[in-house]
Amino acid sequence: MIQLPLQVTLNDNASFANFVAGENGEALAAVQGDTQRVIYLWGTSASGKTHLLQASCRKAAEQGLQAAYLPLAQMSELSTTVLDDLEQLALICLDDVQAVAGHAEWERVLFHLYNRARDSGARLLVAADTAPAALPITLPDLASRLSWGLVLQLRPLQDAGKLTALQQRARNRGIELPDEVGRFLLARFTRDLPGLLEFLQRLDLASLAAQRKLTIPLIRQLINN
Repeated sequence: MIQLPLQVTLNDNASFANFVAGENGEALAAVQGDTQRVIYLWGTSASGKTHLLQASCRKAAEQGLQAAYLPLAQMSELSTTVLDDLEQLALICLDDVQAVAGHAEWERVLFHLYNRARDSGARLLVAADTAPAALPITLPDLASRLSWGLVLQLRPLQDAGKLTALQQRARNRGIELPDEVGRFLLARFTRDLPGLLEFLQRLDLASLAAQRKLTIPLIRQLINN
């Protein structure tokens, strides 16, 4: 079972099977493997950090292991007790660590969680929007802990990777997205992958309502209306 504090749920689309690696093949291989006990992933928004952490939790569940995914940006105003006893799990995934950097109490409990996870043998995956050395950490010992293990930068997908991700998501929804339609979406709308995937979902629903295939003329008609 996946232990999710505060009813945090995983994205149904977050799996290793549908992660388009692009330039992030090393990070995908490291997270999928089990030789690295501590991995720190950093990169800009929509670079794939959350996807990899949630996919790791999903894989752990499939293997019958207990795991926790904690988006710290949603928890920074809550009690630090949400981190209590997490070292008893097989996998701990901490997202958005930058959200608690500079908060003395959170830094203290994170430092102790790192130590307990090391002693218990729990695997620790951490993600933030910047490298460990660039975080505004005030606790020197935590700053050193964040650099333990493997530190990898994730890079956003280029257009070819985004097109692959769009077509993969379309197939999962039971629709076909021709190359020219995908390139039209990339050229005319947001280049942010989560935004593109959300827009694709809206287009799919609209095409179902119109009982027409997803084509460039249909997209233009739907947008104009």
